[in-house]
Amino acid sequence: MVKEYKVFAGNSNPELAKKIAAYLKVPLGKIDVGPYPNKETRVEILESVRKKDIFIIQATCPPVNDNLMELLIMIDAFKRASCGFVTAIIPYFGYSKQDKKKTGREPITAKLVANLLVKAGVDRVVTLELHSDPIQGFFDIPVDDLKSVNLMARYFEKKKISDLVVVSPDVGGTKRARDISKRLNAGLAIIDKYRPNFGKAYAMNVIGDVKNKTALIVDDLIDTGGTIVEAVHALEAKGAKRVYIYCTHSLLTPPAVERLKHLKIEEFVTTDTVPIPRDKMFPNFKIISTGDLLGETIKRILKGESVIELFKNNRRGK
Repeated sequence: MVKEYKVFAGNSNPELAKKIAAYLKVPLGKIDVGPYPNKETRVEILESVRKKDIFIIQATCPPVNDNLMELLIMIDAFKRASCGFVTAIIPYFGYSKQDKKKTGREPITAKLVANLLVKAGVDRVVTLELHSDPIQGFFDIPVDDLKSVNLMARYFEKKKISDLVVVSPDVGGTKRARDISKRLNAGLAIIDKYRPNFGKAYAMNVIGDVKNKTALIVDDLIDTGGTIVEAVHALEAKGAKRVYIYCTHSLLTPPAVERLKHLKIEEFVTTDTVPIPRDKMFPNFKIISTGDLLGETIKRILKGESVIELFKNNRRGK
C-alpha cells in the first residue's frame, strides 16, 4: 500500500520538480511561494495537507540563502498545517563544501544547515551526491545520499571507449572515481591538487597512466571551474589524447563558463540537480536528468522498500 502523499516544489528548480511529478504520475501540490514587498519569503499552502505525507522538492542552489529560507519556511508551514511525515528532496545540498574547519575560527556550515532543517521539522532528507559522506552524520534523522554513478555509467557505456581512464581531480574524490572506474571497467588516475586558498587550485601531479588514453574527469560539483581547468591542463601535459568531464552539480559560477568553453574537451556532461540556463551552455554540453531517479526514490520510500537496492540492482531509476 502506498501512503497518501503530496509533492510540492519551491522555486529553485521547477523543471526538475515537473519531471519528478511526471514520473510519479501525480500533479504538483498547490502552493504560493514568493517574496513580500520587504523581500521576506511568503508561503501559503493552497490545499489541505492534513495527515498527508509531504515531499518538498527544493535544491539549495544559488541564490543559496533565498532557496534555503524557502525550504525552511515551507517545512514550517506544512508542520503547522497538521501534515504527516515531511521529506525534503534536496537535489543539491548547499553549504556542503563547508563540512569541516580547514583553519582556525571557521564555521562548519553544513552542520548548521542540518540543524536548521531538523529544527524546522523535517523528518527525512533525500539528496544527491553530498560533497562528503560524513555530512550524513550531521543529521539525527534519516538521510538518503543518492549517487549518480548509474546515470553517468549508462551514458558512457554506450560510447564504448576502450582506452578509458577515470580521473579524480583531487584526492578527496578518489572513492567516487574508483567506484565509477570499476563500473566502467576502466583505469584510474588521481590528480594531486594544492589549494592555497578557497578561490584557487593548482594541479601538481597526475598519479596513474593517462598517456595516449581517453580521460574522464569525474567530480561532484563545479563552482568557478578552477579545479577542472587545472585538471585538464595536467592531463594534456601527461599525454592524454581526449578528455571528457562529468560532474553531478554544475553551479558554473563566473568565470566558470568562460574558463570551460575554451578547454579542448570532447564533452561536458552534467545533471539537472540545479537549473542551467542556456546562456551557460557551450558546445558539447550534455545534461542527464535525475527526475526518474528521484521519482523512483520517492516511490520506494512510500512503499517501505530499500533505497540502496536501487543502486545495487540497477533496474529502475533510469
